[in-house]
Amino acid sequence: MIFPNRLSKYRIMWIFVFFDLPTETKQDRKRASKFRKTLIEDGFRMFQFSIYLRHCSSRENAKVHEKRVKGFLPPNGNVGILTITDKQFGMMEIFYGKKEKPAPRGPVQLELF
Repeated sequence: MIFPNRLSKYRIMWIFVFFDLPTETKQDRKRASKFRKTLIEDGFRMFQFSIYLRHCSSRENAKVHEKRVKGFLPPNGNVGILTITDKQFGMMEIFYGKKEKPAPRGPVQLELF
């Protein structure tokens, strides 16, 4: 049985993680690299150098991933987490130079939990 509201553009979420981490010392660079690698291991992908995003099937699933990110925050630097609906994400305009570029697509396969 398919539940139509489960695939609503208002239920599907995107999580953005914005960060500005220090890279002055070898230990700082190691921490920044580990933070990026852990984001990727949790299913995030790079949107821009210090902006990673992740598609989530629901608000509840997004909360789980937000909590995970908060669990591996580095001790220094600035990290922001923003969650938006798929509808809001679809209204984003992205440009490469002066040419408009299509927004990244969500996963091809539906996530099962």
